[in-house]
Amino acid sequence: MRMNTSFFRPSLLALCATGLCTLASAKLPAPSPEAAAKAAEAAARSAWAGKVDSYKLCQSQDRVAAHYRKNHPAAKPATVGPAACADPGPFSYTPPAEKPIEAAGAHSPPGTASSPPNTTMPAAAAASAPKS
Repeated sequence: MRMNTSFFRPSLLALCATGLCTLASAKLPAPSPEAAAKAAEAAARSAWAGKVDSYKLCQSQDRVAAHYRKNHPAAKPATVGPAACADPGPFSYTPPAEKPIEAAGAHSPPGTASSPPNTTMPAAAAASAPKS
């Protein structure tokens, strides 16, 4: 007994596409502070590695140009002098300083209170009310 595959293939394909869309739209939770710090350090290390690669490429290009000028004395020198290769130095990462909770704005806004927080009286009426 042979089953009709003309119905099963499109439905299976649609089911797989729906599953992929569902997975792609899922939201990941926020990283922990430790994971965020590690990610920041990894990004800094990656940026530094890019600078090191650029420095090595610059040195290599300078060696090739010097070799070419040595072997081809009739070659015209460059009209603009080559930029000096900038050595990025050793990797160093200093994490940004964390703000204390008080400076992060976690507390009530600055300013003086015009009425007690537990009254239902508007602020203007509270200011004109007689004090006892």
